[in-house]
Amino acid sequence: MRLDKFICKSTELTRSEAKKVLKSGEVRVNGEIAKNPAMQVHENNTIEIDGHSLTARRSRYFMLHKVADTICSNVNEVYPSVLNFLDVDKAFDLHIAGRLDADTTGLVLITDDGRWSHNVISPKKECQKTYRVWLRNPITTEKSVALIEQFSQGIQLQGESSLTKPAILTLVTDTEVENEVLLTITEGKYHQVKRMFAAVGNRVIGLHREQIGSLKLADLAPGEWRTLTEDEVALFI
Repeated sequence: MRLDKFICKSTELTRSEAKKVLKSGEVRVNGEIAKNPAMQVHENNTIEIDGHSLTARRSRYFMLHKVADTICSNVNEVYPSVLNFLDVDKAFDLHIAGRLDADTTGLVLITDDGRWSHNVISPKKECQKTYRVWLRNPITTEKSVALIEQFSQGIQLQGESSLTKPAILTLVTDTEVENEVLLTITEGKYHQVKRMFAAVGNRVIGLHREQIGSLKLADLAPGEWRTLTEDEVALFI
């Protein structure tokens, strides 16, 4: 992780205070003075301030049921940040592993472990995210077969040079006309789900993420959160 972040996780210093300490030359990494806040350090490095060895606090991992009209940001803007819901120390030192739009609800993962969140959001890791989608135009049974095949091959989004990665489209029921579907994707392009359906002539009117990998939102009520278990954290290591 970044050296300034490591210092914050090892002390009560804020990010700006950590940078001042670095600038003053008080920090040593493996015996050498280090002044670059962005320097990458690891658990096996010896990091000291004024001769005192630092040990980072254990990383934290949470899941939250995001409600509408909140944002996945570390600052409050037009809408409040989802981090306001977490009743934990230094909640705004955490970050969101895979953001949702303000009007989208559902499962959000929150942590201060950058490598862990990378495993969640990187397209190369192919971590599946499943969304429940409500559409303006119902999908008929007759058209669903071709549409499912089209999504499985990838969708050409406006402004993109290549197709999306293959996605799994599932009708929720077997009725003749259905405007509620499940969509599973392994990447997170800007407004991707909405743009995928726009590309096939439809419009998303409701969007809810209910699963990331094998981790399900389950019975967590809107606005509620909890700490992940060790087994759940291990799903993305």
